[in-house]
Amino acid sequence: MSAGHERNHPYHLVDPSPWPLLGAFAGGLTALGLIFLMHGINFILLPIGVALTLLTMFLWWRDVIKEAHSGYHTKVVQLGLRYGMVLFIASEVMFFSAFFWAYFDASLFPDEAIQFERMEYTGGIWPPAGIEVIRAFDLPLLNTMILLLSGCTITWAHHGLLNGDRQSLIQGLLITVVLGIFFTFVQAYEYWHATFGFDGGIYPSAFYMATGFHGAHVIIGTSFLIVCLFRALKGHFTPDHHFGFEAAAWYWHFVDVVWLFLFTFVYFVFGKA
Repeated sequence: MSAGHERNHPYHLVDPSPWPLLGAFAGGLTALGLIFLMHGINFILLPIGVALTLLTMFLWWRDVIKEAHSGYHTKVVQLGLRYGMVLFIASEVMFFSAFFWAYFDASLFPDEAIQFERMEYTGGIWPPAGIEVIRAFDLPLLNTMILLLSGCTITWAHHGLLNGDRQSLIQGLLITVVLGIFFTFVQAYEYWHATFGFDGGIYPSAFYMATGFHGAHVIIGTSFLIVCLFRALKGHFTPDHHFGFEAAAWYWHFVDVVWLFLFTFVYFVFGKA
């Protein structure tokens, strides 16, 4: 009987899991909560959705970590996970491409974009007249330096891991997490002191959609790195078995690159230095 159930292939057939369904429900509840919050209808759904999302992340990642330590993540499985992560990042690129194009379309053809705006925003210029934009060489430049430095520290952690230097791995991850949190606080401060709100017209809509979506990715990426930091402290990663860390590092570098495009075009080229 035991011979009949012996695994004779390098693949991993996952057990039925409730986490994809719970994650979809939590994500939908979070989105609905955001919509209700923005329209001033109800704010209760948002914290519930966020709490369920965090719970799903914890339970799902717990199961995946157990699979990795049980020997299910063979070379073939790891290759599949890498392909999956690459495709996921590619889908994220498409998201940001859409938001960038919306911003470019409005900035390159301002007459068409703002013809239905309030009178004080008319004039065929971009940014629209009456909008006091956030200057590029102010807080956005500081955040650029923060993310560029975080890209260096996560690379330092990666090299430490590959060379068996656990101290460098932990220190690099810790600094990267701190920088990610610092970036979020700086962007929140920037939003808080902005002179235009979400409902201020085509420019605020495009601006907050692009930069806010990126800010959400910074928070998600920071969460990934915090999980990796705790795993590194427990000694989960080895030089030849550390895809969880690699995936988080890839995601973080993607966040870095997207911000460089945001800083260049949204803040600098089509904004004000």
